Amino acid sequence: MDLKLDPRILISPPTQTSTNRKERDLQALKESSRQFETLYVMEMMKAMRKSIPEGGLFEKSMSTDIFQEMIDMETAKSATRGPGLGLATAIYNQMAPLIENKK
Repeated sequence: MDLKLDPRILISPPTQTSTNRKERDLQALKESSRQFETLYVMEMMKAMRKSIPEGGLFEKSMSTDIFQEMIDMETAKSATRGPGLGLATAIYNQMAPLIENKK
C-alpha cells in the first residue's frame, strides 16, 4: 500500500494574522457589551413594571404580557443605542486590555 501525501495539505499558510484576529475579537467584545447592556436595561424595566399595581383600562392576559415584553425589549434597544447608559463602555474598557495583551 503506497500512500502519498500532498505537502500542500500538511503545510498550510496561516489564515489570519494576529492583528486581524484581535480587531475581530475587539469588535465582538464591543457588540457583546452592548447586548449585555440591552439585556440589563430590559430586566430593569421588567422589575420596574412589576412594582406598578395591576388594574386600569386593559385586563391582564397572556397577549398583553407578550406585548409589554416586546415593548420593553425595543425600548431597551433604543435606550442603549449610541452612548447608552455607559455600562457597555465600562465593560468594554475593562475587558479590552485582556484581548489586546493576548498573544
